[in-house]
Amino acid sequence: MRKKTVKTQPRKNHPWQQWFGIATSCLLLTTPRTAPAGTLTTVPMQGGMVMPRISYHAEHGHLHVHMTTEIPQLIPLLVSHPGDQFNPNDPWFDDLDPSRRGLAFSRRYGFVMDSVTDPLPPGTVIYLRKIEGPPELGFYRYSANPKLWQPIFGTAGSPTTLAWDGVMFHPAVTAPPGTNPYHATFEAYLVDLATGQPIPNSSTGPFQLRWTNMPDGRPALDIQWTVRIRWPDGPRSWLLEQTTDLNSGQWESVPAEPMILDGHRTVFLDPAAARRFYRLRPAP
Repeated sequence: MRKKTVKTQPRKNHPWQQWFGIATSCLLLTTPRTAPAGTLTTVPMQGGMVMPRISYHAEHGHLHVHMTTEIPQLIPLLVSHPGDQFNPNDPWFDDLDPSRRGLAFSRRYGFVMDSVTDPLPPGTVIYLRKIEGPPELGFYRYSANPKLWQPIFGTAGSPTTLAWDGVMFHPAVTAPPGTNPYHATFEAYLVDLATGQPIPNSSTGPFQLRWTNMPDGRPALDIQWTVRIRWPDGPRSWLLEQTTDLNSGQWESVPAEPMILDGHRTVFLDPAAARRFYRLRPAP
């Protein structure tokens, strides 16, 4: 009985075998654009200000934070400004523009000194520190003039701490669009300018910044690797068999029913972790 063997990788000195490879392609989903409604030269705040207020209590020697109950939303540009785009020359373009990463973002949270505060001790400065947060949540020091988009609070390997001079400060926050909420834990504390060391017991203690998130409406791509095996259709039936070891002599039937496509019997298989060999055997 004649047997026909097929292998997934080239091998010399076996002209009776037929070889095939797997071609792959990469897809990039972008949003079709008509004439853009406008090119933004600044990063929108995405709503009104939400201000954690920092104050110093001289009587107790530590900082205090007053949190608001409002929770900002991370919003992608496709939702907040449909049809608009960012200027490709601006440093935030790759992170925020829908033609690039298209991250959801917000600048609503801002740190500010409370009007009811005691003066800081001489020779000290406030430091803000991110204690924990998911890696996909990004933080950036933002400025429209001059243009600035600088990773901070651990983003892209930056330090988790940041010296703050008490001037109102709105970091930009980014995340992949979606429906999952986010939070990050921070603290504020005093540092001695002369020694660079934190002043004991000066911390606010941990406090959380929270965000809801919004999808951008684009469908997610489902890209999978697939092995296609095919042979010409004809009056004679063939069985497709497989093995992981040509020297074993052990073959088993491929558990997939061939379909007819373009005059060929065709089987689509998920790629196996181990190398496999395939052959056709005449059906009984």
